[in-house]
Amino acid sequence: MAEFICGIQQVGIGTDNLEKDWSWYRKAFSMDINVFVDEAEAPLMTQYTGNEVQNRVAALALNMQGGGGFEIWQYKSRTPVKANFQINLGDLGFLAVRMKTKNAESAYAELKSLGVHALTQVEENPAGNKHFYVQDPAGNWFNVVEAGTYFKDEQNPTGGVFGAVIGVSNMDKSIAFYRDLLGFDVVLADSTGFQDDLKGVSENIEYRRVILGQSSQEIGPVNPLLGTNQIELIQRLDGKGREIFKDRFWGDLGFIHLCFDVKRMSGLKEKAAQLEYPFTVDSADSFDMGKAAGRFGYVEDPDGALIEFVETHKIPIVEKWGWYLDLQKRKPGKSLPKWLIRCFSFNRVKN
Repeated sequence: MAEFICGIQQVGIGTDNLEKDWSWYRKAFSMDINVFVDEAEAPLMTQYTGNEVQNRVAALALNMQGGGGFEIWQYKSRTPVKANFQINLGDLGFLAVRMKTKNAESAYAELKSLGVHALTQVEENPAGNKHFYVQDPAGNWFNVVEAGTYFKDEQNPTGGVFGAVIGVSNMDKSIAFYRDLLGFDVVLADSTGFQDDLKGVSENIEYRRVILGQSSQEIGPVNPLLGTNQIELIQRLDGKGREIFKDRFWGDLGFIHLCFDVKRMSGLKEKAAQLEYPFTVDSADSFDMGKAAGRFGYVEDPDGALIEFVETHKIPIVEKWGWYLDLQKRKPGKSLPKWLIRCFSFNRVKN
C-alpha cells in the first residue's frame, strides 16, 4: 500500500537546449502546459553536481490528457555531459519513460506521421498491454503503453507519464525497494528469457523483466490528473549492466530522476530510514521555485537511480492571472476539483 505516494509528478530530463527539446515534446507528446519555468542555483544537490553549486533553468510541463509531467532541465553554469557509451536495455538506471495512450496502434501511426523515430513495432508486453518504443532527437527512449484512463480527451496521440522502465542489477532487491517504499505492490508480469516484444531496443540475450502496479494511492491535490502508474524493472542476466550516470552529474543529458508527488513528507522520511533507504537530500522547509513551492527530498534506489519526492505547498493555477493556491491551507486527503485542475489549460504553450 502506498502510504505517502500520490502518483508520479514528473520525470527529470537533462538537456542542452531546453527550448528546442520542449518544442519537440509539445509536438510529439502534447506536453504543452507550462506549470513553471525557473532559473536558479541548486545548492542542496552539490553531492550530485561535483561538490559545487550549479546554476540551472528548469521547465515543468504537463499534458492535460493526464499523467505525470516532464521537468526539462538545463545547466547554465556548465556544459552537460552525455554518457560515453551507447545505453542498452538492462543498463542501470532510467532506460525509458512510459507514456500512456488509449490506442497504441493509432498513437504509433500518428507519431510516425509527425516524423517521430519508432524503435519497435506495436507489440503486446507480458502484462497484456499493447506498446511500442520511440526515440527523441537526443536519443532518449519513450515507451508508449495502452493504459488507464485520460483526465481529459484532447484527441492527442498520448497522455503524460505513466511510469518508467528501469535497469537493475538485482531484481529481488529492486522489487523490495519499489514495493516497500513506493507502494508498487502488485506484480503484473514476471518473465524471464528473450523478450520478443522488445526487438529494436533489446540485445539477443536473456533478461528478467518485472512490471509492477499499485493496489492503491494516497490522495493528493492533483490525483485526477496524475492518474495511476506502473514501474517496469529489467535485469540483464549476463550481469553486464553499466551505470548510466557513472562519472556524470545529476542534470547531465538523459533521464535524471523520477519524481513522486507525496504527502506527509516527515512520515515518508522516517519510513525510508526504517527500510534503510535514507534521504540523501532534504530541503526540510518549503523550497521556493518562484511560481511554485514545496518540500523536496531524494533517495537512491539499490543501483543509485535518483528518486525525488515533492510535497507541494504552492501551485500556480493560471500564472498570467496571478492565480496561485496555497495547498497548506487545504484539507489533506482531498484532491482539487476537476474544474479547477482543468484551468491549467490556460497555461498552454503553442509551437
